[in-house]
Amino acid sequence: MNRREILKQLSVIPLVGTTMTPEIFGSKASPIKGKTKENIYRSVGVEPVINCRGTFTIIGGSIERPEVLEAMEAASGNFAQYDELAYGIGQRLAELTKTEWGVVTAGCAAAMKHFTAACVTGGNPEKLIRIPYLTGMDKTEVIMPRYSRNLYDHAVRNIGVKVITVETADEMRKAINEHTAMIYVLACMDSQPGQPFSLEVIAELAKPLDIPILLDAAAEDLTIPPVHLAQGATVVAYSGGKAICGPQCAGIILGKKDILMSTWQASSPHHGPGRDNKVGKEEMFGMLAAVEAWITRDHEAEWQRWMSWLDLISERMLTIEGIETKVTQPEGLSNHAPMLHIQWDPDQLNITGEEVAEEVARNKPRLAIGSQSRDNMTSVNITPNQMQPGNAEVVAERLHGILAQERPPRDENLKVARVDVNGHWDIEVSFHSSKSNHKLFIEQDGNWLQGKHQTDFELLNLVGMVEGDEIKMRSDYRIPGNSLIYLFSGKMKREKLSGSIYLGEYLTATFTGTRTLYDNKRRRITIPGGPPLAT
Repeated sequence: MNRREILKQLSVIPLVGTTMTPEIFGSKASPIKGKTKENIYRSVGVEPVINCRGTFTIIGGSIERPEVLEAMEAASGNFAQYDELAYGIGQRLAELTKTEWGVVTAGCAAAMKHFTAACVTGGNPEKLIRIPYLTGMDKTEVIMPRYSRNLYDHAVRNIGVKVITVETADEMRKAINEHTAMIYVLACMDSQPGQPFSLEVIAELAKPLDIPILLDAAAEDLTIPPVHLAQGATVVAYSGGKAICGPQCAGIILGKKDILMSTWQASSPHHGPGRDNKVGKEEMFGMLAAVEAWITRDHEAEWQRWMSWLDLISERMLTIEGIETKVTQPEGLSNHAPMLHIQWDPDQLNITGEEVAEEVARNKPRLAIGSQSRDNMTSVNITPNQMQPGNAEVVAERLHGILAQERPPRDENLKVARVDVNGHWDIEVSFHSSKSNHKLFIEQDGNWLQGKHQTDFELLNLVGMVEGDEIKMRSDYRIPGNSLIYLFSGKMKREKLSGSIYLGEYLTATFTGTRTLYDNKRRRITIPGGPPLAT
């Protein structure tokens, strides 16, 4: 039975007031039913992490509030027509947030993508289904201040628009033309009132020309009504899985109703470029419940609870000689939480913050913490807004156990390099499902390496080191809106290099390499003394 046949079968099941149980589909109880929140991860071989970093998607975003889970459970037992549901929730969001309208999306990035499609198409479905092929369309360009360029603006670029990056208000004024579909602004210090290229300055340029402004406030606290709308934004987008503590795979976009109706049209369940960003009825009600809870939550009490956890950890750390602690308060609305800095002289405790963070990340009990080193001091950093009751005690003991250990002085001398990797290397990189041919151009000075890394498309600076026969190298690809790291770790044996390449969020590849072979024939070269007498 194929997908369409299944849909036909489902169409004969009564919709109103129906609760879908496992018996309807002839399935047995889930093999993970009854497992606790703690051990359900271990049931698939994954050790859970205590989150001391904040609302990072890669470790799960935020903990959904009980009201959210209850709403999602309540929504799961019935069916509804999605356009009707979106309209009802949109109206309710407008009432709660004191805006014209609201749309629930499959995350903040999806909101950005759908809104861009709305600005390009104006709600015209014939244009919508042509995306990303924009030939013949009028609105095909998006302007972004350089301070707004970030890894998430891929969501805007996915529509196929041409991105125009500008540095100043004057450059934006010159960049605006009849093809400008919208302006994208990232909520940050540069967009704040009083800054030379603030949202308010941008709005003064855009509003007279009726150019929509999308404000990306993904990790911000929700203000009611959103402050960015008062400053001139057309719409503002938030992530559900961050400060609002809604569903991780949901977000909201608030603002003008007409263009948000086109935004909804550009999203699933409607076919077109947004069909892949499906948001379920459960997430729609979960996101609504999160906004309702935001209004009634005791934010001051939450803050005091976070501070009490940081105080507990700080007091335990201060029992170690050489440890200093301080709490910094956030600036602005984004990632709005206090942060505890535990700092020390690495030459006194003979360990760095980066080494501590790596230790607790890889070994039980696992902690996700921040770290940094500068000015002859090193530190680890604790953000408490996604910690849970009981976590603070575990974190305090885990860090105390590491930092209170006595260690021999750090040997800063590197092992003598036993291999010579000078020269040009042909590298075969093996990804999970393909291979690429790269080149390395390496200069070696004892333990230290420098040179160039030729990737598929870019020539990057390369730095590295050799200890014994172990080789570590790094190259970085960074341009506005894109970032990629290559961390090579390998060995040289019999004139061949091999090892792994850590690619950050893009997992790990492997590589093998051989020295580039040249035609060694030598011959004299004669340079003519004047222009040729024949061609």
